[in-house]
Amino acid sequence: MGDTVKVFFPGGKTAEAARGTPVSALAGNFGALQSPLAAVKMGNRILPLSARLEINSRIEPVCIDSPEGADIYRRSLAFLLSIAARELFPGRRLVIGHSLGHSYYYSFQDGKIPGKGEIESLGAKMLSLAAESLPVTAEYLSFAEAEEIFRESGQADTLLLLERQNKAAVQVNVCRGHVNLYIGPLVPDTGMLSVFELMAYEQGILLRFPGDGSKIIDPFADTPRLFSVYREYKKWGRIVGLRSAGELNRMVTEKTVKDFIRIAEAFQEKKLNEIADSIYQRRNNIKAILLAGPSSSGKTTTAKRLSIDLMVMGIKPIAISLDDYYGDSSKTPLDENGRPDYECLEALDVPYLNRQLLSLFNGEEVTLPVYDFKTGRRKESGGRRIRMERRSVLIIEGIHGLNDRLTGQIDRGVKFKLYVSALTQLGLDECNRIPTTDNRLLRRIVRDSQFRGVGASWTIRQWPSVQRGAWKHIFSFQDSADEIFNSALDYEIPVLKFFAEPLLRSIRPDEAEYPEAFRLLSFLDYFAPISPHLVPGQSILREFIGGSEFKY
Repeated sequence: MGDTVKVFFPGGKTAEAARGTPVSALAGNFGALQSPLAAVKMGNRILPLSARLEINSRIEPVCIDSPEGADIYRRSLAFLLSIAARELFPGRRLVIGHSLGHSYYYSFQDGKIPGKGEIESLGAKMLSLAAESLPVTAEYLSFAEAEEIFRESGQADTLLLLERQNKAAVQVNVCRGHVNLYIGPLVPDTGMLSVFELMAYEQGILLRFPGDGSKIIDPFADTPRLFSVYREYKKWGRIVGLRSAGELNRMVTEKTVKDFIRIAEAFQEKKLNEIADSIYQRRNNIKAILLAGPSSSGKTTTAKRLSIDLMVMGIKPIAISLDDYYGDSSKTPLDENGRPDYECLEALDVPYLNRQLLSLFNGEEVTLPVYDFKTGRRKESGGRRIRMERRSVLIIEGIHGLNDRLTGQIDRGVKFKLYVSALTQLGLDECNRIPTTDNRLLRRIVRDSQFRGVGASWTIRQWPSVQRGAWKHIFSFQDSADEIFNSALDYEIPVLKFFAEPLLRSIRPDEAEYPEAFRLLSFLDYFAPISPHLVPGQSILREFIGGSEFKY
C-alpha cells in the first residue's frame, strides 16, 4: 500500500493525492458547477468535503440544488440554529420537533413561549454566523471525550443515544467549538446557509427553508389541524416519558418496553374510538367515509379497525376500493416523462363513481366494478351487488379521497373525510428529528419484501416518485379532513429494524440505491431492536411485518 491514492472524477479526469488528503483539496477537479458544492459521493456514499481519501476512489459532486443537497441544507440549517440558540440562551434547550411543510417546528424545553425579540435575535445571530463563513467539519472523538462534551453542553438526549453505541470513536459535526452527533454530512461552511426564515408559530418557532434546494422560500401555508395532532402526541409522549430514541432504547434495556407497547396500542385505539364516535354523532347525515393518506400510512388496517368500531355502534360499513374505478388504460393521461400517470385523478372514471354513489344514496342496488389490471379495463361482470340500508355507510379508500373533485356531485354534508398518516413524535435528540418519510419508507421496504416479493433496491428506486405523488395529490388536502388519524407507533422503528436491516444490507455498494440504504442503516443503528413477537395481532404494524389477524 503506497502513500498516494488515485482519484477518478466524472468525465474521465483523474488525479493522485497523498493518502489522508481531504476531499475539499481536490474539489477544483469538478470544474464549473451549476450550484455550490454541498458534499461528495465517494465509494457510492454521500460524505462531507472534510472526508479524507484513504483508498482509490471515484468521487462525484453533490450540489446544493440536488435532492441530496436539499437534505444537507436543511440538516445544516438545524445545526446553525442550535449554535445560535446555545450562544444566545446558554441556560435553555431549544428542541427540534416535527416538520410542517417546508419548515421545522422548535420549542424551548422549559415550556416558555419565545418572544418576538428572542426570535429576531436568533435570526440575526444565524445570519451573523452565516456571514462569517465558519468551517463545518466531520470529526471523530473518543467515546469518553464525546460523552464529556455532550454532558457539559446539556445535550441529555444525545447522551442517551450514546448508551446504544459501543464504538470507541464517535463521529460528530463540529463548528465554532459546538459539537453535534453526526447523522449525515453538512455543508462545508456556514456561508452557504443564508436562505432561511424564522417565524413565531403556536408556542414555538418555525425554521423555514427552501423546498427544493433553491434560494426561494415559498409562502407559508398553515395546516393547523395537522399541527394539533402533532401537539397532542407530543404531549402524550411527555406524559408517558418518551420523547426521544434514547428514552425508547432505555425502555428496551430495562425490559419495560412490553408495557409501553400495550400503552401505545391502547392510545391509538382510543383515538380510533373517538373518530368512530364523531362519525356516530353525525350518523343521520354521513353516508360515505373518504379515507386517504400517503403510501404506507396503514390505511387498510385503519379502515378495518374503524369498521369494527362502527359495527359496535350499530353502523354497517361497506368497503369500496377506488382501484376498481380506473378508466381504460389506453386513455390514461401521461406524466411529464411520457409514461402513464396512474396516480392522477383523471386516471379514474370519476363520473362513473359519482353515478354509482348517487344511486346508492337513493336506495338503489348497484354492481360494484372490478378492474382487471392485466387488461387495463373493467370486467363486465363479477362485481359485488350492494344496497345501502338505513344504518349503512360506505368506506372509500384511495389517494384522492380528500379531493372534492373526486366526489364533486356528492353533497359535502354526507361525506366524512379521514386523513391517515404516520406522524412520529419522537426525535433522535435535541437537534435531529426522525422524518416521517423515513418511517413510511421503512414500512414499505418491509411490506414490499414480505408480500410483494421485491427487494429494498426496487422500493428505494420507486420512492421519489411515490413522494412526488403524495405532495401533488394528498398533502395539499390534508388539512381539509374532518379528522386526522396518526397511525405511527412510537415503538415501531425498532421492530421494523428487525426486518429492514438484512434487506438494506443486501444492497451492494455498486448499486444506485446504496447511498440511501447506507443512510437508513446508519439511522437504524441508533435504535435497540424490539422483537416482532411483542406486536399485537391487530396492530397497524402487522400490515407491514405480517402476522395480522386481519385478511388483506
